[in-house]
Amino acid sequence: MTAPLDLSPAPGAAPLSRMVLAQAAYELRGVLRNGEQLLLTLIIPVVLLVLFSATSLVDLGSGRRVDFLAPGVLALAVMSTAFTGQAIGTGFERRYGVLKRLGATPLPRGGLIAAKTLSVLAVEAVQAVVICAVAFALGWHPKGDPGSVLVLLLLGTAAFSGFGLLMAGTLRAEATLAAANLVYVLLLAVGGVIFPLDDFPDGVRDALELLPISALAEGLRDVLQDGAALPCTALLVLAVWAVAGLALAARFFEWE
Repeated sequence: MTAPLDLSPAPGAAPLSRMVLAQAAYELRGVLRNGEQLLLTLIIPVVLLVLFSATSLVDLGSGRRVDFLAPGVLALAVMSTAFTGQAIGTGFERRYGVLKRLGATPLPRGGLIAAKTLSVLAVEAVQAVVICAVAFALGWHPKGDPGSVLVLLLLGTAAFSGFGLLMAGTLRAEATLAAANLVYVLLLAVGGVIFPLDDFPDGVRDALELLPISALAEGLRDVLQDGAALPCTALLVLAVWAVAGLALAARFFEWE
């Protein structure tokens, strides 16, 4: 005689990994449907790469212009996706109550941060393919170890993602929109993306080198342009920003 089947409900949360992956897929679909974010994250970096590679508007020293610009534009793409786009998108999700509803689900705050970071990495993979393809078409000849590039990009993503979520989770949506765009423009101007840091006075340059965008751009440039080993200074700067940003976001992020 067989035992009767137990068909009683067994409610409970899904495993954390499954919740994070499901939320990451939802975040990715939202980014791909948002034309404004695609403009910020993909089109603007490609336009800057083509414009400054094909013209002599800025003195980039000897060598091919694209060799200097491609690493900086890759760093800009990371910042535009992990920081600016994520801060603005999450800020308005918070305003419209999307995050409040997520806060009522079993998905913890750290799980939301992990899901958003995974979706950012997926978008960045597309960005990297497009930017590298355009750079190759412009005559780019990268050097160095791809593994070192990957480590720098991951650390840069963690740093920018943490502070983007911190801004989105503590400020009003309108303030986040203004502040994120202002930071984007300022770091584009002074972060070594397009304009070499050597053009700044020594004291100012030393301070700018501590910014995450500068560390990422210069670190990528050291590897891809000069063929150097993994730059320890850039790694340290990015690691400090990453730990600080993610810790502060996990501590102070508010659902509404």
